[in-house]
Amino acid sequence: MDERDTAAILSGDVLSATSTEEELSTYGSCGLKDEAAVSTTRSWRPPFTCPLPLTVEPVMFLSMFSIALQSPLATQYVWDRVSDDIGYNGSRRLSCNGSLTPDPLQEQVQTLTAHWNLYISLGGFSVGILVVPLLGSWSDSAGRRRVLIIPNLGMAVQAAVYLVAMYLKLPLIWFLIGRLLSGLTGEFNAVVAACFCYVADISDKKSLTLRVAVLEACLGLAGILASVIGGQWRKAQGYINPFWLVLATNLATALYVYLFVRGISGQTKGSFHRYRLWLYMLSFFLVVTIHFGSRDLYVLYELSSPLCWGSALIGYGAAAQQMAYLTSLMGLKLMQHCLKDSWVAVVGLVSNISGLLVLSVADTTQLMFTGYALLFLFMAPLPVLRSKLSNLVAQSEQGALFASVACLDSFCFLVGSGLFNSLYPLTLNFMKGFLFLCAAILLFIPAGIIGFMQCFDSKKGHRDSLVS
Repeated sequence: MDERDTAAILSGDVLSATSTEEELSTYGSCGLKDEAAVSTTRSWRPPFTCPLPLTVEPVMFLSMFSIALQSPLATQYVWDRVSDDIGYNGSRRLSCNGSLTPDPLQEQVQTLTAHWNLYISLGGFSVGILVVPLLGSWSDSAGRRRVLIIPNLGMAVQAAVYLVAMYLKLPLIWFLIGRLLSGLTGEFNAVVAACFCYVADISDKKSLTLRVAVLEACLGLAGILASVIGGQWRKAQGYINPFWLVLATNLATALYVYLFVRGISGQTKGSFHRYRLWLYMLSFFLVVTIHFGSRDLYVLYELSSPLCWGSALIGYGAAAQQMAYLTSLMGLKLMQHCLKDSWVAVVGLVSNISGLLVLSVADTTQLMFTGYALLFLFMAPLPVLRSKLSNLVAQSEQGALFASVACLDSFCFLVGSGLFNSLYPLTLNFMKGFLFLCAAILLFIPAGIIGFMQCFDSKKGHRDSLVS
């Protein structure tokens, strides 16, 4: 044999072995891509390596903590400022039969506070819905790290503006200005989109659903912690100190990203299935809209007759809802050993449907907590849907996808909150829990879509195996 032929054969073997080793080294034993093997932007490598097996989970936790701590305190501060402006210093009086003592000043405070909350929310949403898709698409080329730092700095600016307004007792319009400044940087929706993109970049298909569920659980943990701290701290020391913690948390989150998170960018591979994408988007829209809409009604449902809950029971009910983030994560992890992800999502929807059905007829404290207990897996469909959506687009489109999902999340909040709060007073005359019943019925639509898609994929895979 000619020496040149021998050299060519040896060269091909070496190249084949090298490519195989690189492919094996890209994935760890847990099905996660080694971050060092994923493409990173050269100028955005972190100066330090995190000693724990964490990536963006602390970012999600800290960002959610700052939002969950800030939002209710800001609403309470607006209430107090409006009350001072019009000279109202009373409190709401509620009897156990649900009758309210008329108070014109209180109604005026409620109306003005609701209007300010609406202006602030719409201000942030209207700016953010334009900025978040741009940031998401930009992260596919510039890297996820920048899009994790910029929104946290924007939220820090918002907290700083709020602090200045509180110290100097500036007009409430400054709260709107602070929210607009935060919206220009994408605020929390951009953080959520970038976190899910990052996890999609470093995970394979098998582990992606669980990693997304861990991020969802971070939201619940942060919400529980912020709920416990915020109310008691405000009662003890007022508003200033909690908002200093919000500012410090946002700055600490940006610093963590700069020091420990790699600047991973999207890679061009994968395929696009448009009809599946739209069906899963519809399922996501229905699930999230019902979640936000029903969540807004829980407190009103508990305050009124025949439950007549006090603040302690309402707090326990809120904690029970937040615990579902953790129980959904544990349930998803266990069910993945024996069920496909799609069937895990269907089981989660069955949990949601059964809980809402019980809540629709709950007239005692025991029934109410039974409904909350049945909701223990209601968050399981969301990580599955996010994972399905991620697997349907190319790696270079992950940023645009999750940015769109984040905007859809905000839109679901507006639709769910507006629709449920508008229709709830109309149902009080014939069935107070009618909207919970309607929500449970609507959830059969995403359950049917997810189940049908899984059956279709199974049959297709069976046919392909027979052909091969």
